[in-house]
Amino acid sequence: QVQLVESGGGSVQAGGSLRLSCVVSGYTYSNSGYCMGWFRQATGKQREGVATIGSDGSTSYADSVKGRFTISKDNAKNTLYLQMNNLKPEDAGMYYCAADLNGCSWKASDFAYWGQGTQVTVSS
Repeated sequence: QVQLVESGGGSVQAGGSLRLSCVVSGYTYSNSGYCMGWFRQATGKQREGVATIGSDGSTSYADSVKGRFTISKDNAKNTLYLQMNNLKPEDAGMYYCAADLNGCSWKASDFAYWGQGTQVTVSS
């Protein structure tokens, strides 16, 4: 069974940085066609895609985070990362790691596997 466990959330001031990690178990990156992604959900808002990375290493970002966030993966460690720089108050929310075996999408409903989330708070 695929399991995803996020860590790295916390509280920072605007302009600060955080690095989120997501350890994946029960699945190996040797399979092609998978997609890993980060989503976030602020209180009272819908879950939204932040960044995705495909099995070929191709990345995609939400316009709101381009130039500030970087998604990456370490296949040897089965770990997904999200480096977040120049954080803004509007970046606050619960961040979720997600995975799917059928290619990348911005739709949360297309991802079959989810972590429990890690909270990010950004103060102004």
